[in-house]
Amino acid sequence: MTNDTEKSSVRDFWEEASAGEFWAIGDDERERLATEAAQRYVFEPYLPPFADFASGRDRDVLEIGTGMGTDHLHWARAEPRSLTGVDLSNRGVAYTRMRLLQDGFTPRVMRGDAERLPFPDNSFDLVYSWGVIHHSPDTPAAVAEILRVLRPGGTARIMIYHTRSLTGYMLWARYGLMRFRPGISMKEIYAKHLESPGTKAYSVAEAKDLFGAYDDVDIRIQLNYGDLLQSEVGRRHRGPLLKIAKALWPRPLLRLFCKNHGLYLLINARK
Repeated sequence: MTNDTEKSSVRDFWEEASAGEFWAIGDDERERLATEAAQRYVFEPYLPPFADFASGRDRDVLEIGTGMGTDHLHWARAEPRSLTGVDLSNRGVAYTRMRLLQDGFTPRVMRGDAERLPFPDNSFDLVYSWGVIHHSPDTPAAVAEILRVLRPGGTARIMIYHTRSLTGYMLWARYGLMRFRPGISMKEIYAKHLESPGTKAYSVAEAKDLFGAYDDVDIRIQLNYGDLLQSEVGRRHRGPLLKIAKALWPRPLLRLFCKNHGLYLLINARK
């Protein structure tokens, strides 16, 4: 399968529903956007401190993968010198534009490819991307593009998936162990059974290599709502077995003893 074919498959997946759209409930788009925004930070309270939206003030900010535009609106409210958003899907672009227009901002959001960003070198002071570039067929190319468009001294705040996660173990139990395929690789588990086709996850060491051309790379592991079976855990996973697991899941123990087995790698890197 070629890179373009893979990318089309990824785009098709996100054209059906943006990330977090399972939180969007309501009779009209305004209500759906509001409920999604409210739920996002309830179930991902670690996101705003990591993003540090206020740090975008008077800076040129790029968000890669705007999704439904919740974070993008917070970047806009931070009063950056400029704010640009790209998303692989038309759906994400439309949602983000709608959300910013409703709040009185003029959006600069376009469909774009993280592997081929349509911006000159050294264009931005801050690049932010939450759970996006691990879906790109050539994630190293996306990481290199972020470095290219950052100015010297600029900051990249990126979330990518972590291989050794509770989410990964659950997927292995469901699609490996229960199907009598215990030897299935975690690479195949993530690529075939978590979100869009070809989704990748990385160890901490692999993430350090991925961002090896950057300076001052800080990587932190974060348990997420999927690891803890809170809220909806993605549109690909439903059914009675999941309901039973949610009811029995020992969340306090997992928070205490499995901190290093979260799905999220929070990466803060400087050029």
